[in-house]
Amino acid sequence: MLRVISANLNGIRSASTKGFFGWLAQQQADVVCVQELKAQDGDLNDAMRQPEGLRGWFHCAEKKGYSGVGLYARREPDRVVEGIGHAGFDAEGRYLRADWGPLSVVSLYLPSGSSSDERQQAKFQFMEAFFPVLQALRAEGREILICGDWNIAHQNIDLKNWKGNQKNSGFLPEERAWLTRVFDEVGWVDVYRRLHPEAGEEGYTWWSNRGQAWAKNVGWRIDYQIATPGLAATAKRAAIFKDQRFSDHAPLTVDYDFAT
Repeated sequence: MLRVISANLNGIRSASTKGFFGWLAQQQADVVCVQELKAQDGDLNDAMRQPEGLRGWFHCAEKKGYSGVGLYARREPDRVVEGIGHAGFDAEGRYLRADWGPLSVVSLYLPSGSSSDERQQAKFQFMEAFFPVLQALRAEGREILICGDWNIAHQNIDLKNWKGNQKNSGFLPEERAWLTRVFDEVGWVDVYRRLHPEAGEEGYTWWSNRGQAWAKNVGWRIDYQIATPGLAATAKRAAIFKDQRFSDHAPLTVDYDFAT
């Protein structure tokens, strides 16, 4: 069994103080993808670099306290790749890939466009640049898993207030249509949705810090494990951990009946 966890930490140092690595030590994960490190390489201590039983690789943003992705694994990868080949976005630390035999796992942090129209345009630019990357990955013929914060809720079922959010970043028609193309045109599979086709509120992975979003479960499902069809077909169990809060996101764990 291959256990993979994805978690947006909203600051690796913050998540560490809130118990993330203590929790992680109990999960028996084979691969862990983390996003929004908000840290530079020099900010990472030994506990963050090599949590119990795991070793980490990181792609930090050049800007301090911003973005960044990481990937932990029990086994040393055959190869690690940073970035998608776009200088501007690669400077933000948004993509980290590791290969083991026939399997590749990617930690992804797709830009948020909620802070300004400028950032929304940057998000659209990333989506345009990333689409051919998704096509090229599928063309490799490998089993590939892309874990992370995609910052898009795909369907009405994926957020509480879908009617009121149709003009807001994360649920714009253009964003949702792009994700539909990722699934239907390129052939990627939303693993959680495959296992839980009817899941609504129980599937949320992010809650705004405004108001009482967490207390009232006014959430969004924007963290995904998206896989090639062969790997997705082996997924046996998916769970979102909400008993303890390490971040404004909740970790998503999926077990695959897949051996590397």
